[in-house]
This record gives sequence, structure tokens and C-alpha cells, in this order.
Amino acid sequence: MYEHILVPYDGSDEAQKGAKHGIELAAVLGATVHGLYVIGLPGTPRALSLRDDEEEMREEYREYGEQALSELGDIAEEHGVTFERAIRTGKASEEIVEFAEEEGMDAIVLGSAYRGKLGNLIGGTTDKVVRSATVPVISQRMEADEI
Repeated sequence: MYEHILVPYDGSDEAQKGAKHGIELAAVLGATVHGLYVIGLPGTPRALSLRDDEEEMREEYREYGEQALSELGDIAEEHGVTFERAIRTGKASEEIVEFAEEEGMDAIVLGSAYRGKLGNLIGGTTDKVVRSATVPVISQRMEADEI
């Protein structure tokens, strides 16, 4: 059924909830988990002072992404799941969908923050992925008491 499951991961509480579900699903199915961290820098135009620090910012984000994916890989290993990692730069929802298509993912599993009653009006990365992905998307929404 699912041989390759994409788990976008940024270390947040909602990402942890989605990752847990994705890894458990992969363990049951014997699938490989592909952890993806997306570096999202502020868009242009940007202040000149920020542009000078852009490479330094990218390196800090990359280091954080490597650390987050390492933690995800450790969790996958604890569950006996094969794990691969990737880091991309861009808008998170777009990079997630593009990665899934380009790398032949069978499903995307990700967490979603609790936004209260107005959450459907605001939307977020998970909502954008659900609306634009060409593969099945499983989302784990956090409950109010998990905040």
C-alpha cells in the first residue's frame, strides 16, 4: 500500500504529533519514512541589513533542520523503521507537495496546530498541503488540551 511516507518535520509540537503517527504507520506497513525539513526564509523585498546575514541565517536554519531530522531519525530507529532525510528551502507547503511528487511518495503524514473555531478561515501549511497534494495526506490535528 504505502512504501514511502513523507513526514514533514520542524520539531514543533504539531510536527511531533504527525511524526509519531507517520512512524507508527510506517512500522505497521514496513514502509520507509522520508523526513523533510523546509527552510523558510522571509520573502523579498527585505531590508538590506537582513540580506547581509542571509547566508548565516540559512546555515543556522540548516543546522536546526539537521538536528530536528536527527531526532526524527532516532524515533524511526526505535520503531525499526527505515529513515531518509532531506532539507529544502522555500515555502513549506509548496516544497512538501513538490518533494512528494518528485520523489514518488505514496502518502504525506503531518501534524496540524489547533486553531480554535476560526482555524478553517485562517488556514496553514497543513491545509495548503491537503488542498494541493496529488498523493493521500493524513493530518493529525492537535486538540485544545494539547497546546
